Amino acid sequence: MSQQFDVIVIGGGPGGYIAAIRAAQLGFKVACIDEWKNAKGGAALGGTCTNVGCIPSKALLQSSEHYEHAGKHFAEHGIEVKGLSLDVGQMLKRKDHVVEQNNKGIEFLFKKNKVAFFHGRGSFVKAVPPGEGGTSGSTGGYEIKAGEESLIGKQVIVATGSNARALPGAPFDEENILSNDGALRVGAVPKKLGLIGSGVIGLEMGSVWRRLGAEVTILEGLPTFLGAVDEQIAKEAKKAFDKQGLKIELGVKVGEVKSGKKGVSIAYTTAKGEAQTLEVDKLIVSIGRVPNTIGLNAEGVGLQLDERGAIVVDGDCRTNLPGVWAVGDVVRGPMLAHKAEEEGVAVAERIAGQHGHVNFNTIPWVIYTSPEIAWVGETEQQLKARGAAYKAGTFPFMANGRARALGDTTGMVKFLADAATDEILGVHIVGPMASELISEAVVAMEFKASSEDIARICHAHPSLSEATKEAALAVDKRTLNF
Repeated sequence: MSQQFDVIVIGGGPGGYIAAIRAAQLGFKVACIDEWKNAKGGAALGGTCTNVGCIPSKALLQSSEHYEHAGKHFAEHGIEVKGLSLDVGQMLKRKDHVVEQNNKGIEFLFKKNKVAFFHGRGSFVKAVPPGEGGTSGSTGGYEIKAGEESLIGKQVIVATGSNARALPGAPFDEENILSNDGALRVGAVPKKLGLIGSGVIGLEMGSVWRRLGAEVTILEGLPTFLGAVDEQIAKEAKKAFDKQGLKIELGVKVGEVKSGKKGVSIAYTTAKGEAQTLEVDKLIVSIGRVPNTIGLNAEGVGLQLDERGAIVVDGDCRTNLPGVWAVGDVVRGPMLAHKAEEEGVAVAERIAGQHGHVNFNTIPWVIYTSPEIAWVGETEQQLKARGAAYKAGTFPFMANGRARALGDTTGMVKFLADAATDEILGVHIVGPMASELISEAVVAMEFKASSEDIARICHAHPSLSEATKEAALAVDKRTLNF
């Protein structure tokens, strides 16, 4: 006899577990199915983000930053460090502990909100007409296999996330050719590390191992660096990475990749057409991600997928099947954990008859390198492309007192505002704590604020946020400290 639920969520990542919790808060009987396993074979809620993405990468970035500060920057503060050594095993152990804390935190939240959890792969079995399903009074819905269990849900939310895209002809072995998963489990600092792709994962993982002593080379197929980022901000970031020792080659065409006992050999052609070979100990491939619908049995129930394998949804995350929704990386839009969370909340509220809402124009983006890169809204090149009349204002962190005290004055804040109305159209930051500073811009844009609004708000002194105020002032060419 199948257990019945008002809402069944397939996937326990940021989109899934948040959708399950919000649906439970709204009074629904909710189940969540997730198959992630920890090293002991137990449940590991949180999806890619918690297990092999956002959380562990930030833990390693923090550890590697501490190591670099101790080795290169403590002396200028009058702090002497003798006999500095690196224990990669302990670093990985701490990373795993941080992940476990997050896994257990989600388990606690499920218990608190009375969400039933089933550990295993979730997949569609069939649509269930009203009156069927093994129990009297069934209102129908969908039969879902949850590991060895059979469930029936009136409403189903698919939140199965995404998988790393492999390089054709060079599948991941997670020993020499690494996805984001393997990149987080390297047991010793490689002498030479190669990366294919200079996106978020490539830059973050390259930064981790560069700080720890690896010689890092990044091969990027596009002719421009960080093409989605505001061009001025991307150039500033590239200068910082070059200075740090990250070797980034743009416009390359990768050829044959060979993996052997001594490492990996990558044949490629430079932007100038020169044939080159890169020999490395490890290779991280970060050329994007693909929606994960493996084992979902979408075809069995007629769930529509697009040419990329993503689930087709409308603006409200409804699929072509009545009562079936999809959120996060498995649908259109940016593959960001916080985007998935917002969609999960919105769908739960729509099921309850409320008006859930996600504003794609104010979803922030962050790259957690050093300097950090964060932005929201349109870039200057996008504004030019659509012929928009705009004003721009920038302010460098080198003129910010708190940044000087921190010893980190790289980068700037950049404001873009409508030339006629002064409404903020985009904010772009490269520099210290950009990931935290961008939130002020997101709030401002949600409320349709002008650059003058930010310029008139009192910001604490000394703080990095003063650079935001000054950049807003710069839109009207009246900065006070530069």
